[in-house]
Amino acid sequence: MDTSTLPKAGLAKAAELAGRAARNPRWQPDAPLPLHNEIFAPATQGVGAGAALAFARQALESGDTRSASAGTGSDAVLLEERSVLWVQDARAINLGGRPYRAGLPENLRHRLVHVAAKTPEDALFAMEEGLRCRDLAAVIGEVAGNPRALDFTASRRLTLTAEKHGIPLLLVRLDAQADLSSARMRWRLASAPSSPPRWNIAAPGRPAWHAELFRARAHPPGEWILRDEPERLAAESVTSPAPAAAPDHGDLVRGSGARSLAAL
Repeated sequence: MDTSTLPKAGLAKAAELAGRAARNPRWQPDAPLPLHNEIFAPATQGVGAGAALAFARQALESGDTRSASAGTGSDAVLLEERSVLWVQDARAINLGGRPYRAGLPENLRHRLVHVAAKTPEDALFAMEEGLRCRDLAAVIGEVAGNPRALDFTASRRLTLTAEKHGIPLLLVRLDAQADLSSARMRWRLASAPSSPPRWNIAAPGRPAWHAELFRARAHPPGEWILRDEPERLAAESVTSPAPAAAPDHGDLVRGSGARSLAAL
């Protein structure tokens, strides 16, 4: 293509778009997990906690928590031995229940530390203190609705604490509206049909979610079907359906010689 015929403004815009795409690649399951994530999910479907566990497990098994607190030598704590803190406020427990240890991934069952907080303020305090603990691998939080305590200032405190100490936070927002937040990655999730089991078609399938990434610092927005496979978190890109063609009602525009409808 001969670019000499293109206007300079067009060339500059094309170069800017190409550079932006290189800096912000499309999200992939093996992409580094940001240290502050939000997951918006309906409480009736139970998808928020499952997706948070899948994201955390993917990061832990790949060794990608970017923990700044992990030392070397005798002070180093092996990532696979660190505990996972799970904090819920009272409304979140009433809506979705407590974690069922036997239903957790096998490598996380003995590492779970659960905190049942009475109020959103207590839950935010517990999460922030957990992010300061170098013996934790990750913090999962569940808060219902849009409590006044979880404003932009509180969100910013969580972001700064997570990034200072290198502990990832996955905050599940149950039945909440997306308000101001400093979270580095924000998702909307809903349940999706599971793939048919390989050996027994009557058995329940693996968890699957329709996930919309609507805000991220390092990736453009997009939609995926996420599947929690035994070995990894799998993602299938969702393509937007083509706009439906306008129905054909025949020639409704009269020609120059046609009679007026009012004259019929």
